[in-house]
Amino acid sequence: MAGTNQIPERLINFRCYRNGTDLLGVATVTLPQFQAMTDTVSGAGIAGEVETPVLGHYSSITTTVAFRTITADVTALASQMAHPLDFRGSQQVYDASSGKFVTQAVKLSLRGVPKNVNLGNLEVGATTGTEVEMECTYIKLDVGGKTLVEIDKFNYIARFGDEDALESVRKDLGLA
Repeated sequence: MAGTNQIPERLINFRCYRNGTDLLGVATVTLPQFQAMTDTVSGAGIAGEVETPVLGHYSSITTTVAFRTITADVTALASQMAHPLDFRGSQQVYDASSGKFVTQAVKLSLRGVPKNVNLGNLEVGATTGTEVEMECTYIKLDVGGKTLVEIDKFNYIARFGDEDALESVRKDLGLA
């Protein structure tokens, strides 16, 4: 996390990898959205209804990766299996106390199963707009060497910072 004299400014650049080392190509990534699963609570002691989250549970989490061209590596993502993807970037941070720009590593790791593959368009002198939408079952976001988010739907992990919302659930289920 940036200190009081650290001003996060922008993502300088990033690269896409499959299996940790296979460069996938030039892409644009729509990052995941975390929408809590909710249920409505009503009854004695409540003046009306309250919609509350189910602890550590999230609706479908998707990521879309848009590529400029069709390649064998990109079409391999259409295979109906979990694909490990890494997006490694460098953020620019202004250090107000020194007056210098510094960089900060950003890494988003996920496992996803293809949900939708759109090969895009064929047009002379243009990109294809090839897109792969993945259903994410595992997500881990590291910024500056610190894990900020980790969600693992199959292993009951929902960690934001140092707090894991499902730690007590794993214990209650006899998993920890």
